[in-house]
Parts: sequence; C-alpha cells; structure tokens
Amino acid sequence: MRNDKSARSFTRASRYLPGGVNSPVRAFGGVGIGPVFIESACGSKIHDIDGNEYIDYVGSWGPMILGHAHPGIIKAVEAAAKRGTSFGAPTLAETALAEKIISAFDSIEKVRLVSSGTEAVMTAIRLARAYTKRDFIVKMAGCYHGHSDSLLVAAGSGLAETAVTSSTGVPDSIAKLTIVIPYNDADAAKLAFEKHKGKVAAILVEPIAANMGVVPPADGYLATLRKLCNQNDALLVFDEVITGFRVALGGAQQLYGIKADITCLGKIIGGGLPLAALGGRAEIMDMLAPTGPVYQAGTLSGNPIATAAANATLDILIKEDCYNKLEHSAALLETGLADAARQAGIAVTINRVGSLLSCFFTETEVQNFADVQSSNIKQFKRFFTEMLKQGIYLAPSAYEAMFVSLAHTKQDIEKTIKAAQKSFRKAKSPSA
Repeated sequence: MRNDKSARSFTRASRYLPGGVNSPVRAFGGVGIGPVFIESACGSKIHDIDGNEYIDYVGSWGPMILGHAHPGIIKAVEAAAKRGTSFGAPTLAETALAEKIISAFDSIEKVRLVSSGTEAVMTAIRLARAYTKRDFIVKMAGCYHGHSDSLLVAAGSGLAETAVTSSTGVPDSIAKLTIVIPYNDADAAKLAFEKHKGKVAAILVEPIAANMGVVPPADGYLATLRKLCNQNDALLVFDEVITGFRVALGGAQQLYGIKADITCLGKIIGGGLPLAALGGRAEIMDMLAPTGPVYQAGTLSGNPIATAAANATLDILIKEDCYNKLEHSAALLETGLADAARQAGIAVTINRVGSLLSCFFTETEVQNFADVQSSNIKQFKRFFTEMLKQGIYLAPSAYEAMFVSLAHTKQDIEKTIKAAQKSFRKAKSPSA
C-alpha cells in the first residue's frame, strides 16, 4: 500500500486547516499514523489518491447504508441540482420527507428538519427545557451527542454528580446543568432524579450506544428510563442519529418497543448529504417558532438537494427487503471475525445490533464506557494498521462502530474475514 500522495497532502492541509482536517478523528490520531485522502467511492469500495482500494466499513460514519454513489441517489441529486441548489423557502420535498419519517416512527407526530445531528440534539435540549420549565439534563458517559456546549462534558467525581467540561471554551456554569451517569446503569438514573428532584428536564441517551463502539442496552434498561421520565414529569430524548433507519426502519424504538418524547435523527436520512431532524409529539414540537416561543432557524434546513437524496434513500429502504439483507451480511461478518480472533488466540468481544458492530480487544463483556476504556487500545491500533494495509477501511478509533451496507457482498465479507485472520495475529504479537 502506497501513501506518498496522502502524506504530502496531509502536510499541505496542516498548513491551512487546524490539525489538517475538518473533523478531529479524520487525522487518524487515535491510530498513530497519517490519514489517507479519499478521491472517490462506489458501492462498498473507496479509493484514495494513491490509487489504493479499500472495502469501506465507515460509510461516511453511517449514512451510506445503500453504499456509495448509489444510482438512485445520484439521479435524484442531479435532478434536484438542475432545479436550484438552495431556496430558503418551503418545498414539497420537505413535507414528503416529514411524512416518511412520521410514518416510520410511532412516537413522532411532527418534524423539524435541520442540517446536522449536533443541531438536532441542541434543539431537542432547548425544547425539553422549555416544555418542562427545568434546566438539568441527564446524559450517559461515553454517549456523544454533538459538540454543543451543554453536551461537551465529562462525569464529575461522584455518581449522578453534575458534570465538568471536557472541552476548553465551555463555561463551567453550562456544564453544571448536565448530569453524567454510566450507560446501562438504571440505579444511577434513579439516583439522578432523587438528587435533583424536580429539576431534570430530560434524559438524553443513545438507545444503542454507538459512539463508544457499539454497546446495546441491557434488558429492561430503556423501559426503566421511560418509566423514570414518566414518574418525574421529564422527557425521554433518544439520539437516533446513528440508529435511526439503521437498525430497523423505525430505529431502536421499533427494535425495543420504547417510545421517546423527542427523537433526533441524522446520518441515513440525509442520504449522504448534510441533513438531520428532530421530531416528537405535536404539543412539544409546536413550541418551536414560528408556532411557539422556542427559537430555531436555519437557511439550509430542508435544502432541496439534501431532501432529494433523503427521499430517494428512504423510498428504497421502505420498499425493499433491506433489513433482512443487512442482518444476514452483518451476522456473517460477526461470526467470521469471532472465528478469526479465536484462531489467532486473541481475546475479542464483538457487540452487534443489526448492521452496527464493534470489535473490542477484551475478554470481558462491554456494557458501558468504563468497559470500553479498559479494552486493549494498543492491540486495536495494530489491528487497524494491518487491516488498512490489506485494503480494509475501518474507523481510525477504538471507540467507533463498523457499518455494514447493502452494497457489501459476500465476497467483500469473505475478504474482510481473511484479512482479519492475519491482522488479529499481528494485534496479538507486533512481531508476528
């Protein structure tokens, strides 16, 4: 694998962009090597500027569920672009997309389209605070919800304590309005309500944690969160930016039978373009301007090119037997990776929900962020580097998921498993 052009391009980019990138993980800092610069993508493959081809399990961090450059999406985008790239005015495509989202999610009666997952969650928090007339938000350690101030926080010194900032530039006064507790710990959630009685506006959670690797909810965990919110007149906010239309047509809510009060969506609903949404009961959503007093606006919200891609994507997911195909492919990959690790004699725990999965280099169960942090990061780095050399593109972080798409073929998965057999041996012993 050659990377001369990528190395030179990263040096050049570093002169003009902070860290040489426009989003931190792209710098490959978590794996200790330079990033590859991508030139093109099609189906399950991406190609870098040095001419290397990779089987892609990042999928632009989740949106490419149909694969890259899907003909139906390209056709829809081209047709929309010819009519104009931005209007800053209502279009029929926005309403059509809202109807599809509402049809898929039983908990959603009205939708507001925005441009990013960060914006969706930020607005959901503002709505929850306005609706409940309370200030505190409970979130889970290891769950990432975008880079708004209230959510760039880390756990304090004790269980159910208010948080401390995890980024310079976030005032302590804002961080103190967020309570950070462990994921999958129902007792910690109960304690948070007891310690901050009458002050909690909402619980914000990824129903399937997918930003610390994939960590499924424990049996009954989401139902307990729902019950606690009901008992304490707080809202349950599901961040389904990753899981929405990924693990099922109706997201994790369909999978586990739990309804959120507000749902945040992104990734897949943009069809590869910048688009996200939040939705919920009409009485909550109608608090948004211009109907209500909660202000939110965006020039590019509901952008006509993005909504064209979104509608085309959801039309395919709604009509075809996509989720059975995804389940079959992902299960095949999971089994193959587990067998490859076993043959290499290396301890690996694989968590999977639908077409989301993660390999953790540990022999213990992974149920929360502390478990993730205790995994062997050095082994992951060696595994990642060896897989990249063999043409398998994984997320350059031990804390991210693998995304299986409809474009991944049986041959792709077989090649991935074969590469993993060698890579696990390298991960176990650097000199192997």
